[in-house]
Amino acid sequence: MYINGEWISTNKTLDIKNPATGEVVDQVFLVGKAETEHAIQASEDAFPLWSNLTAEQRSDYLQRVVKRLEEKKEHLAQVITKEMGKSIHNARYEVGSAISFFKWYAEEARRVYGETVPASAPNKRMTVIRQPVGVVAAITPWNFPLSMGARKLGPALAVGCTVVLRPSTEAPLSSVELFKVFDEAGLPKGVVNLVIGSPSEIVNPLMESKVVRKVTFTGSTEVGKILIRQSADTVKKVSMELGGHAPFIVFEDADLDLAVEGAIKSKFASTGQQCICANRIYVHDTIYDEFAKRLHEKVASLNVGNGLDESNEIGPMVNDKGMEKAHDQVIDAVNKGARVLYGGSRLSDGDLAKGYFYAPTILVDVKDNMKICSEETFGPVAPLIRFVSEEEVIMMANNIEYGLAAYFYTNDLSRSYRVSEKLEYGMVGVNDPAPFAVQVPFGGVKESGLGREGGRYGLDDYLETKLVSVAIRL
Repeated sequence: MYINGEWISTNKTLDIKNPATGEVVDQVFLVGKAETEHAIQASEDAFPLWSNLTAEQRSDYLQRVVKRLEEKKEHLAQVITKEMGKSIHNARYEVGSAISFFKWYAEEARRVYGETVPASAPNKRMTVIRQPVGVVAAITPWNFPLSMGARKLGPALAVGCTVVLRPSTEAPLSSVELFKVFDEAGLPKGVVNLVIGSPSEIVNPLMESKVVRKVTFTGSTEVGKILIRQSADTVKKVSMELGGHAPFIVFEDADLDLAVEGAIKSKFASTGQQCICANRIYVHDTIYDEFAKRLHEKVASLNVGNGLDESNEIGPMVNDKGMEKAHDQVIDAVNKGARVLYGGSRLSDGDLAKGYFYAPTILVDVKDNMKICSEETFGPVAPLIRFVSEEEVIMMANNIEYGLAAYFYTNDLSRSYRVSEKLEYGMVGVNDPAPFAVQVPFGGVKESGLGREGGRYGLDDYLETKLVSVAIRL
């Protein structure tokens, strides 16, 4: 693909198909172990030059990247929708997010500070400096194919690291477009390298390499655990943004209209294929029926179809496997006593038959023993669960290995603080279905990850802290 400043072709290719139509959108070249090792070597060779540039010089390069991304905003959004299916509205939002990350870290590059520490002896002077960790391997998912790359490459490049990026083979075209931008911006050879291919051909060499000092991964908890184990052999730094199973709690004093709108935003954006999506919607018993009624009315009005159509709010799922998983959870819930209030099946009328379309679905009378309450759905299925007390719902929300994002709706100020502090999640939205921004930390606790991305916190995992103690003559 793109290694040491050059576009590489091979004799292996992969067709990328639009999940809405089944049509081939484009084709990418696949690389193997030899090309991956070449990319690692290129990154190592480029590191001394890139890390020794001034912060202002690296910032200038990133500002060039920002400018070119802004010039291509609509083109990039179209690419995202064509390769992974999300609505063009969601895709435009993602492009804006990617631009924000590069813009933010172009500025943060100038603010990697050290400090002077009071010494314990009169003839010593102690300072602490922060330096780039070295070559970084970045592994990104298909559901946010552009912004996930930006969220990793922005801080890595800002502090002076060089990078090998391996995007998902489900949606690699956004990364190709991003590397075209890097090329146009004139980044020095070897600073950024793109490799697309199978995990065994690419990820294994990255994990085995002693040159790669840091791995940043966004994906499933299962794969994250494998990478953490592999990282032990060379003691790499790791940051992991892993799976989620977000509770969405609606208390009896909540603004119902606001809560319904928030549930739709959280659950159905990107067809539910987000790690921060609402997975369990807990509704207080006294308002359960009314909430279900209002949610039903809103969900029934959502337009489903090709994401390129401006009138559609929900696109296809990325592949048949994802659709089958969502449907399996629906069937399991129904078999155990839940009821489908709306949806619950694949959509196959007319042009929808060509793609992986699953109806936005609402399940009621959901219980904790159903798969959907413990397995990440990654699809447009909203299960509604009754609760009676604050203590009960906090216990239910926390009784899971995941801890990425959580949401709750209330008009009680004391409850907003009390519940926020008790929820075991890395991010909590209070009356807010999207508590995410470039300037704040993104990440989870428990089995949802290690480290944080975003804001000044996003620099930490790409830096080493070094003490310099100097003995002087008095």
